[in-house]
Amino acid sequence: MTDAKNGTNRRTPLIINAFDMGCSGLQAPGLWKHPKDQSPQFKTLDYWVNLAKLLEKGKFNSLFLADVLGPYDVYNGPRNISAAAASGAQWPINEPSYTIPLMAAVTKNLSFGVTFSTISEAPYHLSRRLATLDHLTNGRVGWNVVSSYLDSAARNLLDGQDLPPHDERYDRAEEYIQVVYQLLLSSWRDDAVKLDREKGMYSDPDLIRQINFEGKFFKVPGPGINDPTPQRLPVILQAGTSSKGKEFAAKNAEVVFITTFTPESLKEKIADIKKIAKEKFGREDDAIKFVQLVTTVIGDTHEEAEDKYKDLKSYGDLEGAQALFSGWTGIDIGQFNYDDELRDVGSNAVKGFVDNWTKTSPGDPPELKKTREHVARQITVGGLGPVFYGTKEEVADTIEKWVDISGVDGFNFTYAITPGTFEEIVEKLIPELQDRGLVWKDYPRDALTFRENVFGSESEDPTFVRPSHPAYNLRWRSDLSAKEFEEHLRKNTL
Repeated sequence: MTDAKNGTNRRTPLIINAFDMGCSGLQAPGLWKHPKDQSPQFKTLDYWVNLAKLLEKGKFNSLFLADVLGPYDVYNGPRNISAAAASGAQWPINEPSYTIPLMAAVTKNLSFGVTFSTISEAPYHLSRRLATLDHLTNGRVGWNVVSSYLDSAARNLLDGQDLPPHDERYDRAEEYIQVVYQLLLSSWRDDAVKLDREKGMYSDPDLIRQINFEGKFFKVPGPGINDPTPQRLPVILQAGTSSKGKEFAAKNAEVVFITTFTPESLKEKIADIKKIAKEKFGREDDAIKFVQLVTTVIGDTHEEAEDKYKDLKSYGDLEGAQALFSGWTGIDIGQFNYDDELRDVGSNAVKGFVDNWTKTSPGDPPELKKTREHVARQITVGGLGPVFYGTKEEVADTIEKWVDISGVDGFNFTYAITPGTFEEIVEKLIPELQDRGLVWKDYPRDALTFRENVFGSESEDPTFVRPSHPAYNLRWRSDLSAKEFEEHLRKNTL
């Protein structure tokens, strides 16, 4: 963007997000064997405390914690966990939320996006977990809403049944999120908690109501079990890019995570979701922030970065990579010969992932055939996303190019090795991006909520969703009596 007054570039600071998971390796299967990688320490408190401190030092907006609820057992299946278990490909995996209060205790401004599936538990229980986290972090939590894609998870969560069809999962997720909205927003009036010592009244029972939700999938009378939280509703995050996923995001999401391999295709994906959001749901052009997955490999020279990349790949586990690919897509890659070019054969998993495997790695000629072996080797560094490698200036150039072409709002940085990759970003890349006006020099103030961290603090109510968001009118505000709120809901939820 150009400043008309002086002709210089004027940038909006990018959202800088870190991507981790309660497992070893995350998007880099096999790299736990690298002598500098500490990802097997994910089971310790120090791992998460040190990561949070490092990210806040680098002025990161947030840390996004992914999750899956079962092993990757599609490759050489059915129900074969051998490759995932032997390689440590997102297996074993810890529950993602338990470390958040610990990390919040050692930081002031770093926010936390946490993945919870709509098949993992009842919405009543999840609303309690979200509210608890929002209280304990003073409003620094977001919920990454997923409908799950692994049959191995469904069999253990849905009484032995396979995963429901893709579109049905999103229909269920839409109803699920409506229950959570109402439990968090429509059950307690903003000022229901009185703490009146003279009257001996902790909460005013007249300012607490049942939601009496009845839908196709859920019947939840309420009332919500938690009092109003700092944000009232955690920031809503989403990552699906199928047609159903895009519609769900266009309606509900405040931040959308995207994975693609060219800035041109990223631009198209962003425009598509924005169009649906505006035309179908009446949301503003800037109501949703978009963040792209990327892995960086940085050297003092281009040649050093190239050597680092080759060294990292040498530790990659091809069996683990194929376990991940097969789980992500629902396609058993083991059915193909190593020199067969992969094609989109459809799946009941994350459909958008299948289209990504035209990705080119550093040094690959454009005519290179995308075979089973080639794709497996690519996944070992960078996983689902592209790798930006080179000097800090070259990586910053690439980031700047992607921003200029796509209009993306930020990047979701994952690691090849940890904490090494994040240390390179904090010590080398962030200062370069700050010099270019692409990253803020410091947090604007202490104690930012997640929503303020992402959208700023200029709006009338910066800690809550915008009026165009479907949850906005579900909030029981302190200026409405119980009768008035019932009438308000009747008018605004028909």
